[in-house]
Amino acid sequence: MKKTTFFVLLVISISSYSQEKLDTVKVVTTNKGIKKSLTTVSNTTLVTSKELLKAACCNLAESFETNPSIDVNFADALSGTKQIKMLGLTSTYLLITEENIPSVRGASQAYGLSFTPGTWVESIQITKGMGSVINGYESISGQINTELIKPLRDIPFFLNVYGSTDSRFELNTHFNKKINDNLASSFYIHGNTRLIKNDMNQDGFLDNPIGKQLNLVNRWQYSNPKSGWVSFVNLKYMKDEKQTGQLEFDLRKDKLTTNFWGSEINTNRFDFTSKVGYLWKDMPFQSIGFQNAYSSYDQNSYFGLNQYNIKQQSYYSNLIFSSIINNTMHKFTSGLNFTYDKYLEFVNTNDVGRIDNAAGLFFEYTYNDNDKLSFIAGGRLDFHNRLGFFATPRFSIRYNPWKKGVLKFSAGRGKRVANIYAENQNLFASSRKISVLDTSGKIYGLNPEVAWNYGISFTQNFLLFSKPADVTIDLYRTDFVNQVVVDLFQSPQQVLFYNLKGNSFATSLQLDFNYQIIKRLNLRTAYKYYDISTAYLSGSFQRPLQAKHRFFGNLEYQTNLTTKGKQWKFDYTINWLGKQQLPNTKSNPTPDRLPDFSSSFSVMNAQITKVLSTTFEVYLGGENIGNYRQEKAILGSNNPFGSTFDTSISYAPIFGQMYYAGLRFKVK
Repeated sequence: MKKTTFFVLLVISISSYSQEKLDTVKVVTTNKGIKKSLTTVSNTTLVTSKELLKAACCNLAESFETNPSIDVNFADALSGTKQIKMLGLTSTYLLITEENIPSVRGASQAYGLSFTPGTWVESIQITKGMGSVINGYESISGQINTELIKPLRDIPFFLNVYGSTDSRFELNTHFNKKINDNLASSFYIHGNTRLIKNDMNQDGFLDNPIGKQLNLVNRWQYSNPKSGWVSFVNLKYMKDEKQTGQLEFDLRKDKLTTNFWGSEINTNRFDFTSKVGYLWKDMPFQSIGFQNAYSSYDQNSYFGLNQYNIKQQSYYSNLIFSSIINNTMHKFTSGLNFTYDKYLEFVNTNDVGRIDNAAGLFFEYTYNDNDKLSFIAGGRLDFHNRLGFFATPRFSIRYNPWKKGVLKFSAGRGKRVANIYAENQNLFASSRKISVLDTSGKIYGLNPEVAWNYGISFTQNFLLFSKPADVTIDLYRTDFVNQVVVDLFQSPQQVLFYNLKGNSFATSLQLDFNYQIIKRLNLRTAYKYYDISTAYLSGSFQRPLQAKHRFFGNLEYQTNLTTKGKQWKFDYTINWLGKQQLPNTKSNPTPDRLPDFSSSFSVMNAQITKVLSTTFEVYLGGENIGNYRQEKAILGSNNPFGSTFDTSISYAPIFGQMYYAGLRFKVK
């Protein structure tokens, strides 16, 4: 107990107490898994834990299957990793935070989303557009913030067991102890494994990696409304091991040889975060908070004969003060933050490590008239040891022209460092020669990415045949001032990295229609159009592996809840993807060529849940029920050390149908 007390006292930092007051999502309805607000300034969607239970949702990367705001794509044909996109741009252009502290960035970009188990998540806030300047300058297309289950609101015990036909098995256990009315602690254990080698498309390579993961977290929460103090402390440890490649590959004999092609990705991660906040008792509109976070991410990997090792040690600190000007219609938030990143990075034997640090200050003014109008005007000034001084302005406004209708607009600037190797690790699993053409920039010889994002959104709620419905139109545009271009069009034997020489933009149009057909039967639909173009050395092309047209549909139904807590829940989701631009393979031999565009296809998922009581439920589901699989998922699979080998051109499912079952048990 002495060690625990010392630990709690040692790690004091912010609660997002003041921030939660500013960013609270006021929902229109209270029984939906996905909620949108008519009164918040930002275009934010709240995904609740109810929504996360509608799919397998083994980790954060897989928790967006039933959400039209996020596109879920396939990163490559080997790693089993899913990639998310928003506004047509990959997750590297998103600010991904956990309880408003940056969590997936730098070295963890490729696999970091798969390291947060779905059962830990209480809710997810998805914001389109630039978002607030409080959390930094790096976001360009939006922000995803994950809120974990709070110890003071958690139940004493939770168990989740999961198994699937692709031989993946998971166990999640949550233990929670409420020490007193103000202090509670949680301990979560997550483990998953895949032991059986699967090759459903019979190309000689594993469709999904075998391996295992152990993930532990210890959370402490203190909250005392009488004194005004609140604090959180988190300790995390994660160990993840993946092995993939040819079926015959034996790592004990074949590692880094040409006997058989194989790959291992082994990661150890340790995180410590703390928050402390104080709310003035006699001035509930005024608060101060302090966040601190330390992270160590250590990955050792090889892909055939290519070796890639990276270790990132990061420290993040953010001091936030919030108050009002004259009255609560005029609020402001100001503060300063500091970021330190040390990279030990080796591409084969080439040392490309570096140290980055940045310090910044920010100010954000909020005008809020809940009836009609509110807006946020913010800016920050940062100094980066490599990039120098730069400013980040951002603005957003909300206007309610009439009842149940809201119009939102946002505009702003974002800037980020492209970690070209960590973000494009799938290219190591190919025979492509990696070349960086520019040498005058500050990071890998390249300049930072800079973009302006602006968008408009309109939502209208109404009754259709006496049943609630809503429609939303989102239109966003991202214009790059500079971009690190990843060029796969020059040659199938090369990947080129260079600074943008022409124009690059992404235009996103999304139309949502949601309707309650009958009581407890809800329909959710969305159509998305993307016009995304980049100037490459060989001409302007549509961004590769990005469908121009997409359609999403979700149908959910649940029976009436009985007095004994029994209930049936049914969920069905379909995603249709139009043709996608594919990288250039024209100079390859005919068997290893792909067309300029992929064919369109659809993927269907479904789940049935039987709630047996208030403490026990079972579920059964399927993914890719239509069994659509990509042809030629791996080019040159018959000669993996040859010049045409490429596993990175993945636009559709590889495995085919997958079915799963599981159970959830709670002690309340």
